[in-house]
Amino acid sequence: MKFIVIGINDAPHPYLPPDVMERIGNGRVFSGGKRHHEIMSELLPEGALWIDISVPLDAVFDQYRGHDEVVVIASCDPLFFGFANTIRSRLPEAEIVLFPSFNSLQTLAHRLVLPYHDLRVVSLTGRPWAEFDCALIERASKMGVLTDRTHTPAAIARRMLDYGYNHYTMHVGEHLGNPDRERVSSLQLPEAADCEFEHPNCVILVGHDPRPRHLGIPDNEFALLNGREKMITKSSIRLLTLQAMQLPRRRVLWDIGFCTGSVSIEARQLFPHLQVVAFEVRPECERLLAENSRRHGTPGITVRMGDFLEADLCGLPQPDAVFIGGHGGRLKDIMARVLTVLADDGCMVMNSVTAPRVTTDSHRLWDEACSELQLSQAPAVRIVLGDNHPIEILTCHRQRTVGSEQRIVRNPKL
Repeated sequence: MKFIVIGINDAPHPYLPPDVMERIGNGRVFSGGKRHHEIMSELLPEGALWIDISVPLDAVFDQYRGHDEVVVIASCDPLFFGFANTIRSRLPEAEIVLFPSFNSLQTLAHRLVLPYHDLRVVSLTGRPWAEFDCALIERASKMGVLTDRTHTPAAIARRMLDYGYNHYTMHVGEHLGNPDRERVSSLQLPEAADCEFEHPNCVILVGHDPRPRHLGIPDNEFALLNGREKMITKSSIRLLTLQAMQLPRRRVLWDIGFCTGSVSIEARQLFPHLQVVAFEVRPECERLLAENSRRHGTPGITVRMGDFLEADLCGLPQPDAVFIGGHGGRLKDIMARVLTVLADDGCMVMNSVTAPRVTTDSHRLWDEACSELQLSQAPAVRIVLGDNHPIEILTCHRQRTVGSEQRIVRNPKL
């Protein structure tokens, strides 16, 4: 098959060069969205067949297969999060001829006379917040954001303000390329959060004086459970714990017994690529994690409240790093359940406090569980901070098997 993919902007009567007009004149089968059809209808040859691009896409491609050549009308640059990428992924053997125009973010940068070679691009069109959150946490100084009707400029501004990222100016381009409806606005985030913008639109965010990013968040900057200073993993211990999990190469961290959320938040801030899922049985800790996440600018942590041993794990991303921050004397059961979902090259880490007259020996339970579950242990790391009791950082892992890959947890039962 052959696809002629033509990118157009939002102009009601777009200028198309002669070679593109020739392709349209010789075409018989055309495809695009409803808005593209409205714009192009007067230019289509008599008797042309139009195939709407709408979900489900399987039905669209089934219609394509009955034709040798299809002329696709797409938005702007079809390789920029566009339909040409969809064609390549679904029909890798198909021939594709492209006639692109400026994408919307390029056009907005031109309107602003803003250099965009250093623009970090994030698409929120039909996508979750994950990549946008990552760019925020990494303090990207200049971001281009593709929006949709849910992830609007106002919704983006509100999310940024919620997590303390108020040091950006938001530039919004609406109906770019349409001489009758185009509008470009430059606003501070509080103003943008209360505005309505016409669709389609896109956003460029330009930062100034970014908030600091800690390597080891000070303990006194966390809201604590009932003000109890001992109910938090101390900063230095926290960093060594994250190091034990080798998080730069991990993809998904589960934090079981998150309490104040310090481990989840530190991990998310240092390694924004991580998907973090935090579990806790104490209801009051949910508010703590939300407050601390906002204090330290770490959106995107998935929270699961309730007993981990009774939790529904279906649909959660498969962990390749697990921190057990609390176990209530049921460490063996927790480790056994984690093992049913842990990635083949995954690890578990726990901090064990060595103190006199402790009724539950966490280190002993850990050793017994590792032996019973046939897990390999790394040498314990023993730390003493001031006059506090010694802490041992315990790590175990399972060996990677051939064909291991990230997957969604589907069968979490023992």
